[in-house]
Amino acid sequence: MDISKVLACSVNECAFNRNKECHAIAINIGGHHPACDTFTDHGHNAGASETGGIGACKVKNCKFNSSLMCSAPGITVGHHENHADCKTFIPAS
Repeated sequence: MDISKVLACSVNECAFNRNKECHAIAINIGGHHPACDTFTDHGHNAGASETGGIGACKVKNCKFNSSLMCSAPGITVGHHENHADCKTFIPAS
């Protein structure tokens, strides 16, 4: 399985965000809620030169969760209240 990529991130205050791209090597998506567990506002310009992927998806009821790995072709991350969320999340049927 190829790792799903973070196609865009509009959470500009995240240290891994540069030009609306995620530069964490791999992010994790939360448990009961599709929050980006990797979000941090500690400093800026953190991370790698390449854009990030999804390390793990812990959201049990996501359509794209396959054995804790994201099977979406790519995701977007954006604001939800005071944190970052996976905006590609779709509840499993």
